[in-house]
Amino acid sequence: MSNTPTTLKYAKSDEWFDPATGKVGISDYAQEQLSDIVFMEITVSEGDTVEAGSQIASVESVKAASEVNAPVSGKVVAVNEDLTGSPEGINGDPYGSWFIQIEGGDGDGLLDAAAYEKHCEERAH
Repeated sequence: MSNTPTTLKYAKSDEWFDPATGKVGISDYAQEQLSDIVFMEITVSEGDTVEAGSQIASVESVKAASEVNAPVSGKVVAVNEDLTGSPEGINGDPYGSWFIQIEGGDGDGLLDAAAYEKHCEERAH
C-alpha cells in the first residue's frame, strides 16, 4: 500500500487535508495512479472561498490529466506558487508538496488513514 500518514485526513477523490495546518495536496495513491506529473495549475487564488468538492487545481502526467478538488470548505489563505514551476516535486513527495492552505476547514467527514487505505484497496480489485 502507498504511504498514508496518519496525521492527515483523506477525501475519497484522493486529496489529503492536514487539520493542523489547513494544507491540501494529493495522496501518494493518486500520484502513483497518475505516474510522473509534468504540469500542474492551481485554479484558485489567495482570498477565495472554496466549497468541499470544488476544483482547486489540475494536474497532468505522462498518462492522464486530473482535477484536484478541495477536501474541505473554507478560505484559501495561501497558494503554493513554487509547485506550479516545479510540479515534479509531487512525484517524489506528495505529502510535502501542498497545493493550497485552507482556513476554516476541520476535516469532519473525511477518511482517516486506515479507512482511506481500505478505500484504495477496494478500488484496486
